[in-house]
Amino acid sequence: MPSTPRRPAQPAAASRAGDPGVRLGLHGDWDYALHLPLHYVDETRITPIAVLREGTAALVQARVRSAELGGARRQLRVRVDDDSGSLELRFFHVYPNWQRQYAVGKLMRIRGEPRRTLYGFEMVHPSCHASAADAPLPQRLTPVYPSAAGISQSWLRTAVAAALRRLDLREWLPDALLQRYALPAIGPSLELLHAPPADAELASLQARSHPAWRRIKFDELLAQQMAQQLARARRATLRAWPMATGGSALVQRLRAALPFALTPSQHACVEQIVADLQRAQPMHRLLQGDVGSGKTVVAALAAAHAVDSGFQCALMAPTDILAGQHLRKLADWLQPLGIGVAWLRGAQGRRERAAELARAASGEAALVVGTHAVIQQGVQFARLGLAIVDEQHRFGVAQRLSLRAKGGEREPHLLMMSATPIPRTLAMALFGDLDVSTIDGMPPGRTPVRTRVFDEARRDEVIERVCAQVRDGRQVYWVCPLIEEGETELRNAEAAFAELQAALGAHAALVGLLHGRMPAARKAEVMDAFAGGQLRLLVATTVIEVGVDVPAASLMVVEHAERFGLSQLHQLRGRVGRGGGAAECLLLFAPPLSATARARLQALRESADGFALANRDLELRGPGELLGQRQSGLQALRHADLRDDADLVAVARDAAVWLLQHDPAAAGLHLERWLGGGVDWLAA
Repeated sequence: MPSTPRRPAQPAAASRAGDPGVRLGLHGDWDYALHLPLHYVDETRITPIAVLREGTAALVQARVRSAELGGARRQLRVRVDDDSGSLELRFFHVYPNWQRQYAVGKLMRIRGEPRRTLYGFEMVHPSCHASAADAPLPQRLTPVYPSAAGISQSWLRTAVAAALRRLDLREWLPDALLQRYALPAIGPSLELLHAPPADAELASLQARSHPAWRRIKFDELLAQQMAQQLARARRATLRAWPMATGGSALVQRLRAALPFALTPSQHACVEQIVADLQRAQPMHRLLQGDVGSGKTVVAALAAAHAVDSGFQCALMAPTDILAGQHLRKLADWLQPLGIGVAWLRGAQGRRERAAELARAASGEAALVVGTHAVIQQGVQFARLGLAIVDEQHRFGVAQRLSLRAKGGEREPHLLMMSATPIPRTLAMALFGDLDVSTIDGMPPGRTPVRTRVFDEARRDEVIERVCAQVRDGRQVYWVCPLIEEGETELRNAEAAFAELQAALGAHAALVGLLHGRMPAARKAEVMDAFAGGQLRLLVATTVIEVGVDVPAASLMVVEHAERFGLSQLHQLRGRVGRGGGAAECLLLFAPPLSATARARLQALRESADGFALANRDLELRGPGELLGQRQSGLQALRHADLRDDADLVAVARDAAVWLLQHDPAAAGLHLERWLGGGVDWLAA
């Protein structure tokens, strides 16, 4: 099996100092070859002016009859004609040499999109160049590439063509692999995509469904899947501390102390994790489950197994609120069993922090819970055996690596948790190098939250419903997208806080405000007051999106719900109805709604299934927005679209395993050409 490749020496298409292509990430000939067109321009035939069609771009050959500069906006108006009719060209940006460029009698080739006016057809800012009457026409479609300011299309076309001439485009993948998946050869595919013949299937090229596009997407996904297989193989060479086999007495005591029984799905996940912990190879597992499915108790049982085997466990969460929620829950379960728990966070007094650090370093604290503070310099463990990362997609690769590095001479086992269900296609594409455990059922007693959608015009009706709930002694969340003034069309948390206090009158003291800019101590104080029932209405930003567990809360209002993603709205909705009673989520929106926003709110009304909603969110927004750009692997995909190319993900995964086993030389060359040194993101 080949080692992880570094970028090879490439022909020097972009090696010259100051080469514009570097700004587009183009550093060698393969980069240029894989810099594929956005769309194409047909300059292979000339269209007479008389047969132009409005809205259909065309190439015209005509002579300049007049050119005048004037009008309030100093527009340049150029009248051209051919044997069939006349056409006006309009330019709003005029260059000093316009009189020479558009001299009367000059023959020009003009390409643009005609539109009809009272005086006939016109083109606004068409592309124009002087031409001889018998100048040959291109025989191929003209590519239009992704570019940047100051980098012209003509320069890119020349650079790409030169790179293709220098490259060895002989096929490197085995014929057996190409035949199995009915894929064309790489050389003809690249040549066709960069310079399609005039009779090419333009619709399939523009839609990226042409066989040549399929080959490129397959190659990209194949490189990614092989890199993940190599990452998995590399981790297999690492060593972790194998934990006790057989039944753990501490795990059994914890299960007996829990006020509820595990669901079959939770039990299966615990068994998978414990089996991993018993191996000398470090576990690298993702535990995913819908909102409220009970991931924390699975993590607690994993921690108990590690502690009973003589090791420490560290749990890292992205926010003080979520980490504090874990601390309280885990401490309630584990401290009565004699397990010491330490707490590390950013806003911590020097004396308190020193004491907690000492407990972690000595091993007195078998479980250390915290935020990013857990991975800071100076944090040491006596014998870290298990690292748990909650809401793992909110951490960068380097942060997860820092936590793993706390294990000392051996790697700790790593368990990552996510309450954002990941669609199967996305999981295959991005998590092919780790194992996935899924809690696919809900604990008994959880009633689906009723979801209703309200126009902003019915805001007073929603406020009255909230006030009635508060007066009846119930607890309510009011979620806002902003903290303070900034976007005038959006209400913000502080304004909503004042408005709701005024509406409640004598009960105004029951309203609390929570947002990310508040000091950590104040946030904890407000959250504790709401959890304890001293506050009945909590006005908050999305700081309460994950982890907040107040079982008595039965109503949530989300302002400007059209501004939130579908998975985020589902996460927010999961904060209510946790006590087993009926609960509602009211979504306030400001019209007009975009088609995407309307589809998002409709999907939320119709489904309470987080996995189904995650698939819908993937369709609506794509993987980049769904998981965030920091998530491993997203930056590696330039051409494949996980929404449209789901079938290719599974094909590429199978092909990756086959190629690494049967032709490691071809596998290494393929990785060099596609990823070079860019596979380090897989190291975590």
